[in-house]
Amino acid sequence: MSDNPYSVDPPARPELRKSLGVLDGVAIAASSTAATTSIGIGLGVTAGVVGLHLPAIMLLAFLPVLGIAGAFSRLNKVEPNAGNGYVWVGRSLTPWLGFMVGWVNLVAVLAFLAYTTAVTGSALLQLAGDAGLHRVGSLALDPGSTAQTTAVGILVLVAVTLTAVTGVRTAARLQAGLLVFEYVVLLGFCGYGIVTGPHDFSLSWFDPFAIPSATALAQGLLLSVFCYWGFESAFSVNEEVRDPRDASRAGITTLFTMLGLFLLGSIAFQRVLSEEELVGHGAQGLAFFGDRLASQPWAALPLIALMFSAVASLQAGVIPTARAMFAMSRDRTLGPVWSKVSPRYGTPAAGTVLIGALAAVVAGLALVIPRLADMIMATVSAVGIVVALSYALTAIAAAVRFRSLLREDWREGIRAVVLPSLSAAVLLGLGGYLGWSFYTSADHFEVSADNGWFLLATPLAMIASGFVAAAWAKWARRSPYFRTGRGTDADAPQLIATSSR
Repeated sequence: MSDNPYSVDPPARPELRKSLGVLDGVAIAASSTAATTSIGIGLGVTAGVVGLHLPAIMLLAFLPVLGIAGAFSRLNKVEPNAGNGYVWVGRSLTPWLGFMVGWVNLVAVLAFLAYTTAVTGSALLQLAGDAGLHRVGSLALDPGSTAQTTAVGILVLVAVTLTAVTGVRTAARLQAGLLVFEYVVLLGFCGYGIVTGPHDFSLSWFDPFAIPSATALAQGLLLSVFCYWGFESAFSVNEEVRDPRDASRAGITTLFTMLGLFLLGSIAFQRVLSEEELVGHGAQGLAFFGDRLASQPWAALPLIALMFSAVASLQAGVIPTARAMFAMSRDRTLGPVWSKVSPRYGTPAAGTVLIGALAAVVAGLALVIPRLADMIMATVSAVGIVVALSYALTAIAAAVRFRSLLREDWREGIRAVVLPSLSAAVLLGLGGYLGWSFYTSADHFEVSADNGWFLLATPLAMIASGFVAAAWAKWARRSPYFRTGRGTDADAPQLIATSSR
């Protein structure tokens, strides 16, 4: 046995169990996208930017994301790998950009988990208030307090992380059950709201040209891209599905499902709530929506659905990130702890626990922003920019990888090269424009969701830290990834095909 901590003899080589089908992939991707959370919280945040044009912005954002999904699907067909974008971009463009994709996805997920931890805690505290519990000793429970919601949410994060350790199949079953309840409640309340809402339906809701300004359009699009973010989680478990094509089917199915739910939710919210009510209730938006449509205890159902969605998205955020880190560790771009596989569960257990622990730390750091609504706004803006960058680089990698199709079959060339390139250009343009608008909107730095320099500094710090980590991987770890740009072949380990656990 070599003393090198990365070298593994063939019998102990990192192995992930192949036990998932397409429905399991849909459950994981849908939970990661968290439609109920996005509708319950994201719609209010986005309405604060674009006003009563939520259906328009959701449709517009879907178009470039669909181009990105096509790029993911094609790349997955020729090279299924748990590292997906990290591997594809590194091979087709440059290892530095490939590592950047893997890194920004890690830090974006950590930021997402931190904010979702607080959202989960907020939902639980709201439910406690509905049940008549408003104080614990001398402490008054406040679902708008970042400190209280984070403390409660971290307890839930610990529980779902431990569940994720036991196996992705177990997690997928849990998420499927949560999703069924969420969607039944969401469809029921949104359908009822569309029929009975007091505000008249207007075709202007679908008019993107009525959005107040170009800056509002750009920020609204990136916020909406953030809402769709997570469909690619299906590709992060592509080494654990029985057929790699199932990962592609799951990702595309999830994306179209999210489009339908977001349109339904945005129309229902605008039928039931005024613009002021949409913007003003933030993290409590879905609960307020339920109160307007029903009395207790029925009004609590949307809040319970929001809590289930947040819990599922916490777990769904941990699972694909641990798989991406597994792939990076396999290439020695990250430490060996990330590629340790539990012999009992066949999962990257150590990495899964580490992701949960890091997310809890980031959630604690977020306490410098005292109001939950401000923390959500700052997190969503930052994550929207880095996710757009990651998506754009993956789409460019697909265009480069399949560029020969333009000569061989122009129809396939348009789908494989032109559409991903256009999607990448749109997302890069949006991110650049929004970054510039943040920079010019302030003349000093302040830790506040209203401060443009803070909103710009957060994603820039995420990206800059990636270059530092990449330099360490190249020159300190001496990762072969930076010589070849190729990730470890997913078929190199003899992956164990097992029946469902």
